[in-house]
Amino acid sequence: MLVKLLCVGDIVGRPGRQMLADHLVHLVKEHDIDCTIVNAENVAGGSGLTNAIYDKLIKYGVNLITLGDHVYRKREIVNTLNSSSCIVRPANLSPLAAGKEYAIYQTKRGPKVAVITILGRMYMSMPGDNPLIAIDRILQKLPPGIDIVVVEIHAEATSEKICMGWHLDGRVSAVFGTHTHVTTADETVLPKGTAYITDLGMTGPHKSVLGRDIERVLQANITQMPFPFSIATEDLRLNGIIVTVESLTGRAVDIQRVCICGTHEPGQAYDEDDGKPDNYNNH
Repeated sequence: MLVKLLCVGDIVGRPGRQMLADHLVHLVKEHDIDCTIVNAENVAGGSGLTNAIYDKLIKYGVNLITLGDHVYRKREIVNTLNSSSCIVRPANLSPLAAGKEYAIYQTKRGPKVAVITILGRMYMSMPGDNPLIAIDRILQKLPPGIDIVVVEIHAEATSEKICMGWHLDGRVSAVFGTHTHVTTADETVLPKGTAYITDLGMTGPHKSVLGRDIERVLQANITQMPFPFSIATEDLRLNGIIVTVESLTGRAVDIQRVCICGTHEPGQAYDEDDGKPDNYNNH
């Protein structure tokens, strides 16, 4: 059986959520997607995830949710991290950290998909244990009966992501990178059957600096003073990949980049307003 996975890059703020709300159902139907995986670590005002927004993502049709170095930015999400079966925190944090090291989704057609997130260590504000050693440990803990394994490496350095791809070639179905918010053009199926891309890119406003208002970020960099980084609102895009996997072998047979441009005009209302400002203070 061929199983199709849709993996969506870092969702930034309300504009990113709007793109998901507008386009996810259509994408799933058009491409016959069996499982949708999204990175949601920037979804709440640009940093972290709240319980209310978690509920929205599930309502929009997301099956598995990953987080990165902003995993605990909103403390309220801790209970959800512990109780939900469809969300993961980085697996190479302390064993005492809240949340699960992997999550499993059973597709409607039967095959089970597991997702694992690993933090890189180079230039990261929240470094974890050695990612290559950690992923070997987590793979050994997966229960039997998993047909497809997807690994996200949330890292700044492209070299760490590429190393993870080669380290896992033939052992998992797909490896994708997140965190930089810039889509790379190196999607490929590695020789032993693992789909790979260095970074999925960002889902949100692309007339920006990584999703934030351009002028605010310029001011902060020029003056070296703290400024609140409000979320930008223009040139909305959804970025990700579609991976096709043969469920019997767990090997990928195809990977394609996806980029959907939004239709919302600047200033228009974004998804269901939760009453909280869409900004992230960089103090």
